[in-house]
Amino acid sequence: MTKQLGDRKLQSLISANKIKPEIWRISESVIIETLKNRGFDVKKIKKIKYLKHQVCISYWNQKGGVCSGFFSYRIFERWQSAVEKLVYNCNSLYEIHRLNKLIEYEFTHYPYPVEIEAAINETIEACTTQFIELVSYGNRHLVAS
Repeated sequence: MTKQLGDRKLQSLISANKIKPEIWRISESVIIETLKNRGFDVKKIKKIKYLKHQVCISYWNQKGGVCSGFFSYRIFERWQSAVEKLVYNCNSLYEIHRLNKLIEYEFTHYPYPVEIEAAINETIEACTTQFIELVSYGNRHLVAS
């Protein structure tokens, strides 16, 4: 599903090639900690398969059985860091605005942990405020000159 942004279609950050999580190779300890924090009964990872849009994890549960699941990269702190890096790398209000449209699409179409969504929104707000202050500062000095 895509929506239009000007002459471009809105899509996920992965489909837009903004983030490529399948190359991250998230460590077993981070995966276990994240899944435990999300309420999964994980003892040890048996197998990890990194796919383009999600990670497939086979793990031993507390009863010694093997469970498998597909998990969105969006539940990992690494995702949050990657999105925040995209925001920090914006060079203008226009770029932040365009990226924010993609991020809004993400929030609408994919489940995000509340704390990760909040942190990303805070980063966008902080960077937007900095750009507005820089533009305002520059305009004041141009008028004063």
